[in-house]
Amino acid sequence: MPQMAPLSWLSLYFMFTVTLILFCIVNYYMYMPSTPTSQTTSKKENISLNWKW
Repeated sequence: MPQMAPLSWLSLYFMFTVTLILFCIVNYYMYMPSTPTSQTTSKKENISLNWKW
């Protein structure tokens, strides 16, 4: 039964590592957060934070 040379295992390890890192980078930059609308920001400005002691 033939065995793989250590150099071949090393190249496979680097190939899968680079593929995983590229996959994670692409997934990170594909996410586009939604921008808040003007209606939600106006609601936050109207909240009163005065304490009634």
